[in-house]
Amino acid sequence: MEKTIYLAGGCFWGIQKFFDQFKGVLRTRTGYANGPTAHPKYEEVCSDSGHAETVKIIYDDSVISLKELLDHYFQAVDPLSVNRQGEDSGIQYRTGIYYSDSSQLPEIEDRVREESEKLGSPLAVEVLPLSNFYKAEEYHQKYLDKNPGGYCHLPDHLFNR
Repeated sequence: MEKTIYLAGGCFWGIQKFFDQFKGVLRTRTGYANGPTAHPKYEEVCSDSGHAETVKIIYDDSVISLKELLDHYFQAVDPLSVNRQGEDSGIQYRTGIYYSDSSQLPEIEDRVREESEKLGSPLAVEVLPLSNFYKAEEYHQKYLDKNPGGYCHLPDHLFNR
């Protein structure tokens, strides 16, 4: 069955490419989530609009579970870092797990608690219902596929598993 989760993990170019590689991920889309204004442009997001660079992930939960997606997510982000991933800093680079289906919340909370216990510290990962999501401009979609030498804060070893 198709399900959706929204993950913010720094620059969305790398997060999208990272999740596109997993069997069961059907589609991804980069966008701007949980900000105060409608239809922001990239320049506004980079000027602290309050939106998070986020990847909408549509997946087949009979092939890949939400727990597996979150396991991958925690491999790709520094969950203790506030408003920073890699060299990118600013509110748009915060980490977050945003859900549109409240039935996902217990599983999300369990996985976040597990990661927090493993690290021995509270996480800087927002866990919130999705309040809004606006598709990023077309040039941001599958950016690293179109620009293979483009910047990515994720290490190469996370790709092509």
